[in-house]
This record gives sequence, C-alpha cells and structure tokens, in this order.
Amino acid sequence: MTGLYYEEFEVGQTIEHEKRRTISESDNQQFCDMTMNQQPLHLDAEFAADTQFGERLVNGLYTMSLAVGISVPDTTDGTIVANLSYDDVSHPNPVFHGDTLRVQSTVLDKRETSDGERGIVTMKVEVFNQHDDLVCEFERTALSLKKEHVETE
Repeated sequence: MTGLYYEEFEVGQTIEHEKRRTISESDNQQFCDMTMNQQPLHLDAEFAADTQFGERLVNGLYTMSLAVGISVPDTTDGTIVANLSYDDVSHPNPVFHGDTLRVQSTVLDKRETSDGERGIVTMKVEVFNQHDDLVCEFERTALSLKKEHVETE
C-alpha cells in the first residue's frame, strides 16, 4: 500500500507523479474499442487530416483515465473507500499519438466525515505533455481512510 491516509494529505500540497506514459496509436484504438467510441476524429486518419488538428486526437476520456491511474499509487492506493466525483474536466490542448504525458495532483480541500472516521479529499489533477502544455485538468474527490481507524492485525 503506497497511498496516503486522510491525515497525510495537506491542503496546498502538490504531488508530482514520477510515472509517465507515451501514448501509442494502439492505446487510443483499444480504449475507443472498449468504450465503443467510434468518433472518426480519434480513429480515421483521413477524416482527421481535414480538421483543424490535421491528425487523429487521443480520446480525452483515455487521457483522463490514464491520469487517474498514474496518480493512484501516490494518493489513494489501498487508502481509499471510494471515488466520489470527478468535476470541472477540461481539455485545453489536444493529445496526439506519440505524446508523453506526466501528471501532478494538488490537494485543494479536505474535511472529516460527520462520524469522524474517514475524510473527504479533493485534488486538482493536471496532465501535461512533453512540451509542458496542459492537456487535461479536473478535480477528483475521494473518500479516504483515516489511519487511526484502520484495523491492524
């Protein structure tokens, strides 16, 4: 378990996640296939060539999902009860095949639950490409375990 317990999160804390991922055409194709999203902007090179982007774009939901996956080991791996929400999602710049993405999470807010046994943590998750362009951002709210309430063996 590598995630943080509620008490270990600090408002204003920024976590730079070390793991990065270079997005392949296969990654994008598989995600579109699994989610049944057949948007030609993601899959059809000829169609995409005639758009303002000039080439296929990586599915934005894949970018967001990848960001959550990259952030989990440093934030909520083994210390989460549930993800409560994903809010204010934006994709200010496109992601293309071959882009390498990095992620950072900043703690925006935290509060105890009414019973005091768990805590709610809200983080801003930001995704950057290899040029440091912001390509996705959103808020992730998680219900976290408190260390003092975890049963030990």
